[in-house]
Amino acid sequence: MEHKLSAGPLLDARGHLSEAGWSTSLIRTYRRSDIRANRLRIKEWDYYLVMNDHYGAALTIADNSYMNMLSVSLLDFDTPREITSSIIKPLTFGRTGLPESSREGNVSFSNDRIQISFINEGGVRRLICHYLDFKDGKPFDCEITLSDEPEDSLVIATPYRDDPKAFYYNQKINCMRAEGFMSFDGRTYDFRKEDSFGCLDWGRGVWTYENTWYWSNISGNYEGHRFGWNLGYGFGDTSAASENVFFFDGKANKIGKVEFVIPKNEAGNDDFMKQWRISGDRTDIVFDPLIDRASDTNVYLIRSNQHQVFGRFSGKCILDDGTEIVLKDFMGFAEKVYNRW
Repeated sequence: MEHKLSAGPLLDARGHLSEAGWSTSLIRTYRRSDIRANRLRIKEWDYYLVMNDHYGAALTIADNSYMNMLSVSLLDFDTPREITSSIIKPLTFGRTGLPESSREGNVSFSNDRIQISFINEGGVRRLICHYLDFKDGKPFDCEITLSDEPEDSLVIATPYRDDPKAFYYNQKINCMRAEGFMSFDGRTYDFRKEDSFGCLDWGRGVWTYENTWYWSNISGNYEGHRFGWNLGYGFGDTSAASENVFFFDGKANKIGKVEFVIPKNEAGNDDFMKQWRISGDRTDIVFDPLIDRASDTNVYLIRSNQHQVFGRFSGKCILDDGTEIVLKDFMGFAEKVYNRW
């Protein structure tokens, strides 16, 4: 049985999670000052993905204590291709100023290469970026507005068995309507509310040193309804609740465990560009990849090996009331990420 969170502070006086579980809003209050762990272990980020069937933009502002990271991706599903560029600043220790709630607060960063802002105007979010040397000396620009935030999101409070001061507090807001543009290399990509959607991955926590996660997220139109999901697992103690949910017309349909089956190549390694399968509680999905947004950063004790794979999903999902959702070539992504951080 998945445990539903109650209201109150996220952490107790010892810096331990007050309660593990899930909810449809940030019912538990996160305060960075309540953390009692080594400050090098604190990880905070806002990640936005805006996309339609043809292209997308991904924007990240993160502060992982020993560094902050600003990352921008342009995704072209028709070509297909992706361009990602990132800027890292060392030893920030929270000075990036990420808000303690997703409901309010802005965050921005600027230097001689990039100006990026996430502005929260109470129900409307504005993503603004000017990246002077995005690739080959050419700039990237975007200004995107996200609105019509659904009633329900997915919130999880996840502890770690091996470290009582480690936790992950996360919110996924799916199916926000997106309007605006991004531009690069003489082309402008327009986002329209009718067919473009945004997702926010809002993460705050104290992470253990080594972990792997699997995550998939989609948002879009299904027979005149807004439909999306958040599926994932792989880190922490999820005995109180999984992070798996279907969203239909703004309401969360909570499900239990799922499994990502990634095919192997002849050497026994993951073959990310072959067809995956996602199955489990009320879920039977195949995933046909188009783009592997891959990176492998390995610097002494720190490593991040990421495969965020964009493509099309087909299969069946069952809502709480028994309604069967039958998808065909529904655009989204699935990923596997390994971190030593």
